[in-house]
Amino acid sequence: MTSRITLISPAMNRSLRETRFDDGSPLDPSGAARAESVAGSLRSVDRVLVSPSVRCRETASALGLSGVAEAELAGLAGLDMGRWRGLTLDEVMAREPDAVMAWLTDPDAVPHGGESVRGLCERAAGWLDVAGGFEGRTLAVVEQEFVRAVAVTVLDAPGPAFWRLDVPPLTATELSGRAGRWNLRLGRELGAEDH
Repeated sequence: MTSRITLISPAMNRSLRETRFDDGSPLDPSGAARAESVAGSLRSVDRVLVSPSVRCRETASALGLSGVAEAELAGLAGLDMGRWRGLTLDEVMAREPDAVMAWLTDPDAVPHGGESVRGLCERAAGWLDVAGGFEGRTLAVVEQEFVRAVAVTVLDAPGPAFWRLDVPPLTATELSGRAGRWNLRLGRELGAEDH
């Protein structure tokens, strides 16, 4: 059985625009408008999953998707940034430059007290094992860092590769395959080839 999964990154919001560790801010008006403009172009799917963050839930809503955002979907959450949540990268860099450098170079580092990049990649790998059993098409609106963790896992790339992947807002990353064997298509802008 082949599973087909589309991961959609959330539309633009203040946190993304300011390089701020997610603070629960809503979508920008421009981000919501962009999502609404491509809402009718999405393929029909058998299941919709939504990460629990505000921007993912609002992106799904703007896309016209009724998604499941239950407690068991916490595995789809973005990286837990601990005490850095709500701060900009520049703010943290000014206060804790050594901690930021450790976090950016060591996939096991957790200077913020949250989750390591390796921990996120392991969580993504566990989700992929489950997703390999999904029948039909699945669409999941998830944070950019979750998309990066999935890509690192699928490609069996080293942990530092996580920082080399750019996931623009409101793009689709597609997976086809099954647990242990996935093909990956990165960064397609929504609205292109969605019919």
